[in-house]
Amino acid sequence: MANPIASSAISNITPASVPVSVSRKTPQNPLSRCFTLTCKPLRSSAMVSATKGVSSVCEPLPPDRPLWFPGSSPPPWLDGSLPGDFGFDPLGLGSDPELLQWFAQAELMHARWAMLAVAGILIPEWMEHLGFIENFSWYDAGARQYFADPITLFLVQLALMGWVEGRRWADMINPGCVDIEPKIPNRKNPKPDVGYPGGLWFDFMMWGRGSPEPVMVLRTKEIKNGRLAMLAFVGFCFQANYTGQGPIENLMAHIADPGHCNIFSAFTSH
Repeated sequence: MANPIASSAISNITPASVPVSVSRKTPQNPLSRCFTLTCKPLRSSAMVSATKGVSSVCEPLPPDRPLWFPGSSPPPWLDGSLPGDFGFDPLGLGSDPELLQWFAQAELMHARWAMLAVAGILIPEWMEHLGFIENFSWYDAGARQYFADPITLFLVQLALMGWVEGRRWADMINPGCVDIEPKIPNRKNPKPDVGYPGGLWFDFMMWGRGSPEPVMVLRTKEIKNGRLAMLAFVGFCFQANYTGQGPIENLMAHIADPGHCNIFSAFTSH
């Protein structure tokens, strides 16, 4: 991915650290440049709305933003306009604007799936420890018997996921073409960002609207948690393959005997 897994916090960014100028006029197409930023950076004098409403969420972060390696220089195509951009792209994978847009979207989708996967592993296992469910194992869940045979389940999932991914691809090519926001009289609907549909269905508390600074902070927190979840899922797979136990069981064993139950145990003979 063009963006790194980094632990540098962006929540300490103050409004003064993001250059914003307020216009007395309503900005035209305030979100129309959201993903064109992957092609060219915005100027710091871009006009944004300071009142509640549609937000220009892609205002680039300042040049002194946190970087993956202190003192390093980010490549020019990573200008701080993408959430979670810490200037990490040693192979130059994001130098092509179209590939950079694709990589950002792919990472975002993988991050969200990983967060769902981690929650789907930890919560049932925790409920099993509390006695609410029995015989839970995420590792061999695919081999169990369900209400339909495996081929039927696979075909249904293939059709549903193909439909969803097709709409997502169409939205990348023509942003806003798959908008399902209900039309309400005397209310102007916000133009959704690619990858961030928002609206009544996906942002009913309107956290993703308003001034750009808190929106960028929320999106950065999402991608950072998603990167952590991707690493966590890899760790869960490794643990299940090596110990045959779930992550909570492994955690309890590590707490009970941290000197012998740790990652180095996998490389030592019994």
